[in-house]
Order: sequence, then C-alpha cells, then structure tokens
Amino acid sequence: MTQALPCPPHPLLLEPIVRRALEEDLGRAGDVTSELVVPADRRAKALLLTREAGRIAGLICAEAAFRLLDPSLALRFHVQDGGDAEAGAGLLTVEGSARSILAGERVSLNFVGRLSGVATQTRALADAVAGTKARIVCTRKTTPGLRLLEKYAVRCGGGYNHRFGLDDAVLIKDNHIVVAGGLAPALDRARAGAGHMMTIEVEVETLDQLEEALRLGVDTILLDNMGIDDVKRAVEMTKGRAVLEASGNVTLATVRTIAETGVDYISSGAITHSAPCLDVTVDF
Repeated sequence: MTQALPCPPHPLLLEPIVRRALEEDLGRAGDVTSELVVPADRRAKALLLTREAGRIAGLICAEAAFRLLDPSLALRFHVQDGGDAEAGAGLLTVEGSARSILAGERVSLNFVGRLSGVATQTRALADAVAGTKARIVCTRKTTPGLRLLEKYAVRCGGGYNHRFGLDDAVLIKDNHIVVAGGLAPALDRARAGAGHMMTIEVEVETLDQLEEALRLGVDTILLDNMGIDDVKRAVEMTKGRAVLEASGNVTLATVRTIAETGVDYISSGAITHSAPCLDVTVDF
C-alpha cells in the first residue's frame, strides 16, 4: 500500500504554536543582538540545510515562523515535508531582511530538527515492516504542546496516528478495568455511552484477558508488552475477529519479528518521546 503524502495541520492550528515559540525566543526586547549589530537595511540570503541524511518534517513550521516575522521574505523550498534528504542537502532558501532571517533562524531549526528526527525514526520502523500488513502508529507520549506537530511528523515518516487525545476514542486500559470492577462492566458502560462513530479498544496483558475480550466481542484489542510467542498465539486465537495492536519492546531490532506475527498495528512511544533531533543548520 502506498503511503499518501502527509496532510499538514491547518494554518489556524499551526500558527499559534509557532507564534508561541517566537514569543518565547524574542522575549520582551526582541533580537537585541541583530538590531545592534546588523544594519536595518541589510539584505541576506540564507540556506537551511541538513548535516545528516533523514526524512524531513517541520518545514511548514519554518515557513510559518519566517512569514510571521516578515511577510516580505522570499522562501524557496528544495525539499517538501515527507521527503528524504542526504547529508549536506539544502532544504529551504530564505532571502530578504537579514534581521528577520536571524530572528527566525533558531525557532525554525528547532522545529525542523525535532520533527525531522521523529519522521526519520518513524521511517526506519515503517521500512522495517515493509511487506507485512502491519502499520506503525504513534501514541500520546508526545512533548506537551507539540502533539499536533509530532503526530504530523509521524505521518511524514510513513507512520499512522493513534488517537490524538483522550476525547477521540475509548481505550480501556488495565487501570480502567480495575476501578470499573472488571472488563465486562467497563465495556457495558462504554458501549452505553459512546457514540456510534467512537472506537472502543481494550488493552490486555495476558492470553486469558484476550480470551475474555474476544468473548465479549471487542472490536480492537491492544496486546500490551506480550512476549513474541504470546503475540503469535494471540493472532491464532483471534482469527481475524478483532483488530490487533501490539505495543511494548518495539525497537528496530524487534519490530519486523512483531510484524510477522500477523498483527494489524504496532504502536511505538519511542518514535515521539525518544527520537533524536536531525542535525540541521542555517548558513548565510
């Protein structure tokens, strides 16, 4: 299956995030160094480039930052979000007021480096499971305030998004089952109150719990931290009666083996919470 180009966040959602980052960096007095050192009429051309190979994401944030600072800046993209770049490749050329470019440099690099790191790590897992039916999905283990962008970066990397928050799907986890008095009453309450468009997923940790979930007619089941033999057995027991998602101990070394069990989805928190930043820079 061919992965579609990532759909970027709407500008109305993107702009406030970028604006907050600029406000944080500019502080109360603005870029005092550039205003003191660089003549107001000085023009410049700068190239945002990557020092290492990777899958690129976050150029939409760089564009938003430069546009917010100075709409007169001329931007030329050499790569699009979701594309690959080799070490040393130029990603974006910015031309215009030198002060404006300098003011937006760090914020742009922070977004592109962080999000390209997420996209690159996601791409590595997605490539590793190519040829299987498994899809790589993210989790809610994201940087506070950046979930929208980090989940976008996952899509840029060839992955797919799990739920965005607590409000868009029901996921009954172990603690919910404990406080609800068991899986059956938890499911009864969820089914009674959830709208017909809301998905209900149940987390299980053992094959006995899986058997109970299947008996209760659960549509989607998360196999949490199961050993590979149990995951294989879970696929055999399910026989396509439910969508299966595997999570826990997902690394580049293990993900192919997990995918080959026949699960539908493999969720990884590491692609967002532990992805290293791609090394990017701006040269004038």
